[in-house]
Amino acid sequence: MAPPFTLSKDKIELQFATNHLGHFLLTNLLLETMKTTSREHKKERRIVNVSSIGHYMANKGIYFDKINDESSYNPLYTYGQSKLANILHANELTRQFKEERVELTANSLHPGAIATSLLRHHSFLEGVMNWVGKYFLKTIPQGAATTCYVALHPQVKGVSGEYFSDSNIAKPSSLAKDSDLAKKLWDFSLSMVAL
Repeated sequence: MAPPFTLSKDKIELQFATNHLGHFLLTNLLLETMKTTSREHKKERRIVNVSSIGHYMANKGIYFDKINDESSYNPLYTYGQSKLANILHANELTRQFKEERVELTANSLHPGAIATSLLRHHSFLEGVMNWVGKYFLKTIPQGAATTCYVALHPQVKGVSGEYFSDSNIAKPSSLAKDSDLAKKLWDFSLSMVAL
């Protein structure tokens, strides 16, 4: 979360590469197998993208033409952009699954504020969070609860294209529901991973 500007080994800004493109690539590499397995076993398969309430920080959307631009890099905005991408990815998958009539679902979620070293690149903020966070931050098992709920709970059967928080459907930003933006991100991501 919000590191100094860094490029991945593939020369892609590190937060976008790690938080979105890595998940996008893995999902796409597994997708045909998931579809086949779902059809053969007539059983729903679920894709769960861990996003963040931080997606609200990307209030101007995805800066496609500035993904690798160090001069316009803002660590928090870029983090929000990568988390917005997680939601858009799940929503575009949902659209495709409905079109193909496959028994797959894709959802995204905010796990909550968890006591981890996520702010390690911002020592002052990390210090404050360590000092006062023990009173309101979730433990790691508490933070994993929504992910487990969306991935496994029978109440989520057939639910797709939703954003969850605290094991409930929550309201993402309006940009997170933009189907044109989701499709544009899909095409852009495909070009970045060269599938």
